[in-house]
Parts: sequence; C-alpha cells; structure tokens
Amino acid sequence: MHADARSARSSLAHVDIVLARELREGPSASDRVPPGRNRPQRALSSDYVLEPFEVLFEADLPAYAVPDELSRLYGRLGFADRVVYSNFVSSLDGVVALGSGFSAGSVISGKFEPDRFLMALLRACADAVVIGAGTMRATPGHLWTPAHVYPDLASSFSALRETLGRALQPRLVVLTAEGDLDVNHPAVQKGATILTTQQGAERIGGRQPASCDVVILGRGRQFKIARAFDELETRGFRVILTEGGPHLIGELIANHLLDEAFLTLSPVIAGRGKTRRLGMVEGVDLLPLVPVWSRLLSVRRQLDYLFLRYALPPA
Repeated sequence: MHADARSARSSLAHVDIVLARELREGPSASDRVPPGRNRPQRALSSDYVLEPFEVLFEADLPAYAVPDELSRLYGRLGFADRVVYSNFVSSLDGVVALGSGFSAGSVISGKFEPDRFLMALLRACADAVVIGAGTMRATPGHLWTPAHVYPDLASSFSALRETLGRALQPRLVVLTAEGDLDVNHPAVQKGATILTTQQGAERIGGRQPASCDVVILGRGRQFKIARAFDELETRGFRVILTEGGPHLIGELIANHLLDEAFLTLSPVIAGRGKTRRLGMVEGVDLLPLVPVWSRLLSVRRQLDYLFLRYALPPA
C-alpha cells in the first residue's frame, strides 16, 4: 500500500541506511538483524532523473489520449469505462505493511521516483480514490491527489484529467463504519465523501466541513462493501482507484469488486519476525478452495524494480 504522507521532494539520500536502522531497532531483540558491514547501498539520490519505463510486456489494452510527457515516460495507459483498480508496492518477500510507526509505502519503495510517478499517474486517471479510515489515520498531512506525490508534472496530470472529462481532482472517498475519522485532516478539509453507518455518522456528529458529504449505508456496526461501491457508481464515479489497505483489498476480492491490480515489486527484502507484517490481501482465505487466478496485463521495469499490472477474474 502506498502510504507515503511526506513531501514528494524529500531527499532520497541514505534511504537504505534509514531502512536498515528501522529494521535493526524494531520492538524486540529477536526481530533485529545483525549490524551490516560493507553492504551495498542503492545509487539513488534526490538528483535522480526520471527516465522512460522499459516496457517488457503489454497486452492489448484500452489507451487514453495521454499528454506527450506522460506518454513519453510511461507509454500507453487506459482503462475500461467502469473499473476498480488497486495500487500497492511490495517487498520482494511480499510485505506491504511494516506495522505501526512506519510509512510503509515509502520505506518499501525507497521513495523510488518512478514508483511515485506511477502513483500520481494512476490517481490522475481516476474519478475517485477510495481509502479506509485507518489509511487516513496512518498518513497525517497526506493529500490523495496526483500533484501531492509528484508535483513536477502537475500540469500534465491536470491536462490528462481535462482530456478525460474528469473533475479537477479525484474525489477522496473514506470508508469508516465506526466514524473514527479526524475531520481536521487536510484531505478531509479539502473535501471528501465519507461512507459510514448510522453509528458512525453520530460519532462524526456533523463536525465535517461543508466540502464533505456523509453517506449512511447501514444502521448496524458495519455496511456491505458492495453497497458502498454501488453508491459510488450512482454518484458518477466509474473509474475508481483504491489505495486502501490489505483488509479492504481482501473484502473487494472476496466480493468480486476488484478488476485490476497494479503492483510495484521492490527489490528490498523486508523479513518477518514477531512484528505482524501484512501481505497485499488480508482477512480472507482464498486458496485452496477459492483460488483467484489473475491475468498479466503489463510488465514495466526501472532499474531493479518491476511494475506489474494484472486483471482479476470477473464474478
């Protein structure tokens, strides 16, 4: 999951040193790795110049009229008229979340410039970006807009949205059954659609800014995820990016609501000790009874990173 709430211009220098320190100084001695000597550091810096992605494979896919600079860097990109797609960055050993206290996406990706670019590009294509309240709590100060993660190409992202007939920014949608939401979060203050229950709405208590709308989807403690996405479609959101966490992805897959998955495979190995570290899908058992076999749509490469796109089977 891309949960980087820091500035897109943050320095890339010493990222491996920071990562090693965070791993070694974990919550318990048994989780620590021995101090490393003469371990190679990745040659990344704040001066990294974004180069075009190397296209290793691409199926016959829809293609938007993408502005020249975006097309030069990424190549062809497009979606069906109605689609729900996710975007994650994963370590080589399948870790997407490092536990509390870490901005998992930035640590796992090493703030790799092409990954941030792709995150922004996928946001630029979407009518709406869906997250869970937990993702918002974990990323104070973040804005789910293209320019927030890649400001250098903000004008190109805006041009793409204009060409596609999208609103100026993708609408932020927050799922929170219990209403556990910081209404002062900058992203909420700029406007969001909050999908919740009667109980959650009472907890929010009308404290949300006028730029937000609160939609009640159930009177119990939870609502059905399918109902949430039906509501989004009635509001005209047909191309939807989810940057929610592994449990939300698990719900979407279990309910046959996720159409495509973008996965950045980082060359870093995260490891698993006593600290719980999540994979891309949590909260649902699929294999061996209900395997979900996906289909490869594209493979791109930048240095030691792979950028994968998969289609999930329809219901």
